[in-house]
Formats: sequence, C-alpha cells, structure tokens
Amino acid sequence: MFVSRWPRAIIHADLDAFYASVEQRDNPRLRGRPVIVGGGVVLAASYEARAYGVRSGMGGRRARRLCPDAVVVPARFEAYVAASRAVFAILAGAAPVVERVSIDEAFLDVTGLERIAGTPAQIGARLRREVRERVGLPISVGVATSRHVAKVAGAAAKPDGLLVVEPGREPAFLHPLPVERLWGVGPATARRLRRHGLRTVGDVARLDEATLMALVGRAAGRRLHALAHDRDRRPVRRRARRRSVGAQRALGRRRRSADELDRALVGLVDRVARRLRAGGHAGRTVILRLRFAGDVRATRSRTLARGTAATRPLLAAARGLLAAARPAIERRGLTLVGVTVTNLEPACGGVQLELPLGPPAGLDLDLALDAVRDRFGARAVRRARLLGADDGLGPLLMPFDREEPHGTDVSHEVDARP
Repeated sequence: MFVSRWPRAIIHADLDAFYASVEQRDNPRLRGRPVIVGGGVVLAASYEARAYGVRSGMGGRRARRLCPDAVVVPARFEAYVAASRAVFAILAGAAPVVERVSIDEAFLDVTGLERIAGTPAQIGARLRREVRERVGLPISVGVATSRHVAKVAGAAAKPDGLLVVEPGREPAFLHPLPVERLWGVGPATARRLRRHGLRTVGDVARLDEATLMALVGRAAGRRLHALAHDRDRRPVRRRARRRSVGAQRALGRRRRSADELDRALVGLVDRVARRLRAGGHAGRTVILRLRFAGDVRATRSRTLARGTAATRPLLAAARGLLAAARPAIERRGLTLVGVTVTNLEPACGGVQLELPLGPPAGLDLDLALDAVRDRFGARAVRRARLLGADDGLGPLLMPFDREEPHGTDVSHEVDARP
C-alpha cells in the first residue's frame, strides 16, 4: 500500500517581477536590460533594475537616479490581466484547489496527488516549465507542508527558482532566516524584536510564548510563536465569490492640492463603479484607503442604505470620507488613495432600482458611458472632471478584489508591512 511522506503538500507560486517580466516578454529589446514600469511611482522593476536598489513603490525620480540606464515604460494593465489569466489556467489544471492571492500569486493544495501527478517537487517543476513554455514568464515556486513555509520557500527561490522543504526539515529551513521572513513582520515589529536581541526566526522560536506576547502584543505574539514553530494549519481555499471591487492610485511624495485629490478620487470611483456594473454587482459599503508619508495606513468606511452600482452615490460617500480625513492628510501628506466597494449583492439585471421605481440618479449616464467605452475603448470618453487628471498624478495601480472589513465610519491605522 502506497503511503506518502507528505501529510500535506502546499505549493506557493509567485510570478517574478510580474509587470516588468511581461514587458520584457513582449519587447525583446528590453530583455536583459533594467526595466521600470511606471514613471511617477515604480509599479514594478526587473531584477536587472533591482540590482541597483530600485524597488516597487519607490518614487520614479529616485529610481532613475539609482539606475540612470533603466528603460521606463508605462503600465499596460490589459496585458497583465491577460497574462495572469493564462497562468491561472495552468495552475487550475495542476491542482483541485487553487487559492488566488493576487494577480500574480497563488497557493495550490496538491496533497494526495503523488500517484497520479507525481511528487510535490515534480508538480512544482512542471508548473514552472509550463508557465515558461506556454506563457513565456518566469515563476518561482515553494513547496512545503504548510502555507507559511511554502510562501517563505517561494520567496527564497526567487528569481525563477524552485525550493522544496521536505517534511521534517521545516525548523532547519526556517530558524536561520531573519525575523523579517516571518509572515506579517513589518519594519516596526522587526525593529522591536531586534531591540530585544531577536534577529532570526530561531531566536523567536526559542522564546516562550508569554514573553513574546509581552513584547509585540497578545495576538501578534501568539501568531509569531506559532509560525516560528511551523504551526500553521490554514487550508488552501478556493474563493467562492467576489467580495469586493477596488482600485487605488499612488500619488508620490509631493503634497497634493484638494483639487488633485478630488480628481484622483473621481477617477477611482468611476473605474470601480464601471467594474461593479460589468459584473452585475451592487455594493453597500464604500471603503477609503489612505497611505500617508512614513508608510502609515488608514481606512475609513461608510455603509449606504441600499446597494448601488451608480457612480454618483458612491462618489458622494467617498468624498465624505475624504473630507473627514482632511486633517490627517494635511498633517502627514498623502502618498496613496484607494477606493473599495464591498457588501456586494446581485444587481437586478445589472441595474439596482430605487423608489420611485427606476434607475438611480445618474445611472443612465453611467450605462451610456459604459456602452461607448466597451465599443471604442476606455479613453474614448471621459468625465469633464477628469480632463488632465493624468498630469501630475501618480499611476493607477492594479485593481484588487478581496474580502474587506465591514463597518460604518470606521477609521484605523496599522503598521504597514514591506
């Protein structure tokens, strides 16, 4: 009787420098050269550019100073979405359960597939080969018995590598690594741990849980203690349905006027509302995401009386949230703004009717704009408020869909992770 050595087999797959890799794939003249995607703020940097210290989220001016020979290209989100879909089609054929984390990252549960698909290492190697041959992109793969170790292994395998942590070898792999490799340890937590002489994962593992909780807080201490000992039983789960629709825009470090921030907000809400209508969704909760100078983040949310996909009520809610955050923005400066709509529900035929029966105010215009853009392209017609909005504003970042916290007029700040 066949008995596997793997009680669980989890694969973490992450495309390398995704946006930059797509640009190098599509333009042979960029291959082997340092490539930066995005001008105002770096959205992605090829590994050739990273060798000079260029990183995602860095200001474009600083990136060009670090790497004067870099080729700067504008983002092409349609190409990235198409490449992502092709990669995920390959992942879906490799495992019965695939959990999409982002446009370029996923977990796969390949437990029990050895007799029909090969060992976890063979499955990982085949994935890398198929993505390279069929999509033309490099992908790094980590294989382990838990999500956490698989993710850490995938990061250690970069760029374009495969790292397998065999069952029983988890402590030997994890403990020499710096504390920053633990899932959820950001700069502030790392500094706090290092001040107490905890520099490696092994140092954290040797500390008792109570002492660790006293250092970083009860919840964080319990979680870090468990991860340092590889106690991570979280399953890989297929996402059943979309829980939110959002988009965000990087603003760089320059102080933005109230008018510039409003134009950025209008563009984001316009994009999110269009995606809601295209998906047949209506949303009730509007979430405003803010990132201030110093990488401090905050969210504010407001829940509407009824779900809607109309731009006007969503924009009114977002503007109200932005106005409430104005004191913090003036005090700290804003480097990123994002809008997410959650609490999704099916719209009635794509249109949520209101009393008196009929489409919400402004929805007729929204649907007309959608029709023109669908036929002639996203830039065929623009709202007057957005004319010139690309001048001086940062790049529109990739839309994101994920589960969001619910609430009404809630604001909180968190320590940002790297």
